[in-house]
Amino acid sequence: MIKVLIADDSAFMRKVLSDLFTGQPDFTVAGTAKNGKEAIELTKKLRPDLLTMDVNMPVMDGLNALAVIMEECPTPVVMLSSLTQEGTEATIRALSLGAVDFISKAGGSISRIDTIAEDILKKCRNAAQAHVHKSWRPGKAAPAPAAKKAPAPPTMHRIQLPLRHSQKMAPSAPPEKPAGNPLFRRQQEKAAASAAKAGKPLGQKLVAIGTSTGGPQALQTVITQLPADLPCGVVVVQHMPPGFTKALSDRLNSISAIKVKEAEDGDIIRPGQVYIAPGNYHMRVRSEGYHRKIVLSQEPPVGNHRPAVNVMFDSVAPVGRELVAVIMTGMGCDGCEGMKKIKAAGGYSIAQDKDSCVVYGMPKAVVDAGLADEVRPVQYIARAIVEAVKK
Repeated sequence: MIKVLIADDSAFMRKVLSDLFTGQPDFTVAGTAKNGKEAIELTKKLRPDLLTMDVNMPVMDGLNALAVIMEECPTPVVMLSSLTQEGTEATIRALSLGAVDFISKAGGSISRIDTIAEDILKKCRNAAQAHVHKSWRPGKAAPAPAAKKAPAPPTMHRIQLPLRHSQKMAPSAPPEKPAGNPLFRRQQEKAAASAAKAGKPLGQKLVAIGTSTGGPQALQTVITQLPADLPCGVVVVQHMPPGFTKALSDRLNSISAIKVKEAEDGDIIRPGQVYIAPGNYHMRVRSEGYHRKIVLSQEPPVGNHRPAVNVMFDSVAPVGRELVAVIMTGMGCDGCEGMKKIKAAGGYSIAQDKDSCVVYGMPKAVVDAGLADEVRPVQYIARAIVEAVKK
């Protein structure tokens, strides 16, 4: 039986969700809260298996309440948010704080519960099984690794590579040029042409990351530790609907030394740049001469996912020994088949460990198949990436 606490300032919404859950044989409503302050108090008192929480509430909003809950009483949380730009940005912040999933309220409210009831129930059932824990943040002492693992430093901050004057970048780099700017594109092409004339690739190494449930928080932990002068590009598939990947990219770009953007079709993959696949688009990497390009498509979903990690992994497998592939928290096994091709081609693989995953599904499939060269807690994955890139 899943014991659920409902936090929403709308009496109508509390009633609608209560009726939905009580109508299911595997749910019971433990209580309801009208604001974030009550949500914190009742979470500590009732210890629910799941908390559904609105973002906008009086007294204390859902984001502030979520931060306190994840620090003092970690609980699986599903956020309710609007599809407005403000609501999208708030959802990304919530996922970065540790919320497991979110439910979008079209028009700002759930007026037709029957149209999304199954989706709500599915997300809540899955979220209730998630492994949540106090968030680790850069600068905060990291938990000691298990004895059988290689020793790691007691704390981890942003990782610095040896600076080379020809590519030194200040951590506070100037704002990224507008996406889609023709001048920016021509500059990218010119840089690639120059590299080709010099007879060397534009970022020979490549890092590919796949993740799903719990991914926004994991990506924040990893990407914010990567150095601005990482000598290769990074491509990322995060299972997420359209619109949310842009907000995720913008947020990560604002708090990271390395540049982060939502990928666009035709983007040249450059060193010191992270490219996140846009929602509803598969992302592939294509080699052209001495540079690599992003190719986006809306071909049918693979394993019910678009973007799919397997699609991206398949496309980067030919990079061979120059590839570092990372699989992180997520439900299911997306990425496992692609990782088999990566390993067959000589690529290096890193998997997130069970204890730091919100859902140990995707990494488990890779580990169980014997495809992981390293298994690391999320707070040590950035260092593992940097070390692998140096090899």
